[in-house]
Amino acid sequence: MKIGFYSPYFDSLSGGERYVLTLAGHWSKAHTISIFWNDPAIIDKAQERFHIDLTHVQTVPNIFQNEPFLSKIFSSSQYDLIFFLSDGSIPSSLATYTILHFQVPFQTVSFPFWKRYKIHKIVCNSKFTKNAIDPSVGKNAEVIYPPVDIEKLHIGKKEKSILSVGRFSSFFQTKKQEILIDVFSEGMQKGVLKGWKLKCIGGLLPSDQKYFEMLKAKTRNLPIELLANASFDTLRDDYAKATLYWHSAGFGETNPQLMEHFGITTVEAMAAGCIPLVYNAGGQPEIIDQGKNGYLWNTKEECLEYTEKIIHSAKLQKTLQREAIVRSEAFSSSIFCQKFDRLLQDLF
Repeated sequence: MKIGFYSPYFDSLSGGERYVLTLAGHWSKAHTISIFWNDPAIIDKAQERFHIDLTHVQTVPNIFQNEPFLSKIFSSSQYDLIFFLSDGSIPSSLATYTILHFQVPFQTVSFPFWKRYKIHKIVCNSKFTKNAIDPSVGKNAEVIYPPVDIEKLHIGKKEKSILSVGRFSSFFQTKKQEILIDVFSEGMQKGVLKGWKLKCIGGLLPSDQKYFEMLKAKTRNLPIELLANASFDTLRDDYAKATLYWHSAGFGETNPQLMEHFGITTVEAMAAGCIPLVYNAGGQPEIIDQGKNGYLWNTKEECLEYTEKIIHSAKLQKTLQREAIVRSEAFSSSIFCQKFDRLLQDLF
């Protein structure tokens, strides 16, 4: 089959693009795969960034950006299937089948009737996203969780280390690292975290440098390390060594778009044997079974209480670690690909 993939954000190479390109690489083993993008270099960049095989994926002119309506319609009609990552808009497509994917829980989506009948399947990255999207589009979206490369992670000798992973940003995709610094500082003052360290790793853009410097100021005289733009090897080693994993995205927010839409780094941490303690919002509750393979917290006080409970019981640590590893296997890349293969069979 001839299958095309489109994301308006291919050049950002973030979580949504990893989702799309993992599927493109998988289907390229049996089908003719193209991505709509004007810069062919995106293939090599994506392979280096995500460590996925895109050898048999090609780029074609991006008809979905600044092209006349008739050009979009004609070009799309040449495809058996087009897979779109939506930015909140609905594409114009005359492909035999069209799959629309949402990574973000948009509260309103403009879905004109004349476009609706050409969208054959809507897929979301979590139930959290689906619950926001379904009322807007008037369709029952399917949930296929993002692929996590759990096989590339390993369990090392665990240290008295707490890890948090997420970009350093004060705006749209903020991970609220300042909340974790506050919790850790409180734990140090109370003696709960004596001998422990906190490490926050994440991407950093020049526009967020001021926020990063603010975080660094808050860590003064504390055993906290902030590491920006680390390599995957460094991240993998830190996952292997950390005993606990903290995450606070969505804390204090009411806008669904500012919460964790799924929680890939939480799954990565669990695969490496880190025990997750994450803010109870967004897609995180779909990953964690409370008290079985980690903890969901609602206040800073709860985060510290659960942390203290875990670090004072070696038996509990072993149980939670074992169950976290087992749970992470439900989100593997192989399961992701299997689910999309079944979806493709259902369409054709």
